[in-house]
Amino acid sequence: MSGLGEHVVGVVLAGGEGKRLRPLTYYFQKCMIPIGSRQKPLLEHILLSLKRHEILDVKLLVGYKYEQIVNYFNDGARFGVKIEYFVDGPTIGGSGGVLLNVARKGAFHDMDTLLVYYGDILSDIDLSAMLSQHLESGSAATLAVTEGFEVPVGVAEVEGTAVTGWVEKPSIDIYAGIGIVVLSPKALEALEDLSIGREKLDIMGDLIPFLIDEGERVEAYKTEAFWYDIGSTEKYEKLDNHLVDKLFKF
Repeated sequence: MSGLGEHVVGVVLAGGEGKRLRPLTYYFQKCMIPIGSRQKPLLEHILLSLKRHEILDVKLLVGYKYEQIVNYFNDGARFGVKIEYFVDGPTIGGSGGVLLNVARKGAFHDMDTLLVYYGDILSDIDLSAMLSQHLESGSAATLAVTEGFEVPVGVAEVEGTAVTGWVEKPSIDIYAGIGIVVLSPKALEALEDLSIGREKLDIMGDLIPFLIDEGERVEAYKTEAFWYDIGSTEKYEKLDNHLVDKLFKF
């Protein structure tokens, strides 16, 4: 993102055990699950999406079965990015805790902006446009959201004990977060303040509400881009590999 005059660091959360993807994740790190007709790892699609938007400095926050990731991607040179690995240690847990642990190691000392990408999310979102909105707004954080969310189960309309209607997997009118967030340095400072006395911290569940409560500006980047949460065996089985090929042909 040199055109924006900012040093943007891509951060991929790639250390989870992927319990909802078992038994597959007994053998795979969840971000190494093969997708598309060429069966390339999910993480490869994420890294090439970052590269497409000129985010070439990438920190991978790893843990469970991280050796698979290192063996496949090495230093990132053959994918056109520079990868640095950080193995999660026994400190503060959760996505926010892992991010804070890495920040305390000096990983982001020269950064202007962090683009945090959850490692089980597949999307062709326009990251450049999202970063532009974040920088122009001067916000502490910018969340990628999509309008409308399909409930994964049927919903009953009930009066007393009588079912008066049924809607199969309805779409509800909300803005759903898609697991991609841009953070400014002030957000990391807030994470440090928030960590006092905590054993676990979540970026979405703890940091974002804290920023809002503190009066910091939090932006919503509204997108209609494709996104898919490959977080369970059911979702993985339903992923259309031909659609993956089409959307990520770059």
